[in-house]
Amino acid sequence: MPHALHRRRVLAVTAVATAVVLGATTLTACGSSGSGGEDEAASGPVSLTYWAWAPNMDKVAAIWNAEHPEIQVTVQKQASGDDLVTKIITAAKAHQAPDLVQAEFQALPTLVSNDALADISKEVSGAKDKFAPGLWQQTTLGTDAVYAVPQDSGPLMFFYRTDLFRKYGLKVPTTWDEFAATARALKTKAPDKDLTTFSANDAGLFAGLAQQAGARWWTAEDQKWNVAIDDAATKKVADFWGGLVEDGVISNQPMYTPAWNKALNTGEQLAWVSAVWAPGTLTTAAPDTKGKWAMAPLPQWDAATPRTGSWGGSTTAVTNDSRHKAAAAKFATWLNTDPDALAALVKEAGIYPAASAAQSGPALANPPEFFADQPDFYTRAAEIAKTTAPAAWGPNVNVAYTAFKDQFGKAAKARSGFDKALTAMQDATVADLKKQGFEVAQ
Repeated sequence: MPHALHRRRVLAVTAVATAVVLGATTLTACGSSGSGGEDEAASGPVSLTYWAWAPNMDKVAAIWNAEHPEIQVTVQKQASGDDLVTKIITAAKAHQAPDLVQAEFQALPTLVSNDALADISKEVSGAKDKFAPGLWQQTTLGTDAVYAVPQDSGPLMFFYRTDLFRKYGLKVPTTWDEFAATARALKTKAPDKDLTTFSANDAGLFAGLAQQAGARWWTAEDQKWNVAIDDAATKKVADFWGGLVEDGVISNQPMYTPAWNKALNTGEQLAWVSAVWAPGTLTTAAPDTKGKWAMAPLPQWDAATPRTGSWGGSTTAVTNDSRHKAAAAKFATWLNTDPDALAALVKEAGIYPAASAAQSGPALANPPEFFADQPDFYTRAAEIAKTTAPAAWGPNVNVAYTAFKDQFGKAAKARSGFDKALTAMQDATVADLKKQGFEVAQ
């Protein structure tokens, strides 16, 4: 196996068929775990530091600490998103990274390309079958290596107002053609209502919809990146939503604004394509609608082969700076597969666990309070999660997401130009990779 390619820019050690192992390069650390390299014998308990943003992770770690006096974990609360990614990379360059980090799925390629994460495939080999294949694949980056253990996931679903669907005689769409027909039928019956909105302020939803359609935005071959954000699958998704916006049969306002909250709370918007965590958002965005919503599987492009995409989700990764990689990997596996740990993650951190067994376990026996009238909420969610399609991420997801917000924001506002927006998103992503020094296939 070749040594890590650092950011020498040939390839970011991601999604490449010839596995590239970052662990081949020994680092020297000065952080909480001491110098880098393999696990070293210690005179006392092994001390691990874990950077995470999920709430109350210290309470979850406390369960481990009580049961494992030989390996003690200290949780340090961090900001999420790009801020944490930048902090991890900065720490790794100074050889001061913690032992473990909570990392979003789409951040893994960026962290791997910066030599921040260790290959823990040998330590976590028994965990693979505990997760949906589409989730586990995202931690391998298409190689024989494993760079993290899935922690939580965000399978996409369809949320709708049951009372308003009855009022307007609408059926829950099972295909995207039916979804479009439902949007048009509603607009005919109630011109002041919208089935949903196309929002350009969060690229995660669009990425998940493209994932469901079969898109693979970043892949690598022969040590070169191939960027296919404007592939046929994504074009199909962009054309579908762009057509609905251009025809004025759905709204074009962004999510998470006061106006969007009001539309949900007053029934101006009847449905929302979102992820399993949507009930929490609806609780604050539309408090007057409690008990009026239901969840269904995402509409399908091919009803015979049900699939869903992901919006959100994170992992637990071990850094190259850790002196105690085996111990850190043991904790990461326990955190995301042990029944007691998973129950604590649900109760204390409020996450939807990635482990398949936990998705239908006792911790999720009751539906979200906002969906109290749908007792099988989590049972259905678990079945949907099993159909999660694989995703392919690259080292500059942040650039692609920013381009989406800029270009699709303009197109949504103008109700036109969605094809040009997708091309601009592709071009911006490719240009950034080249600017960073990566080789890009033409």
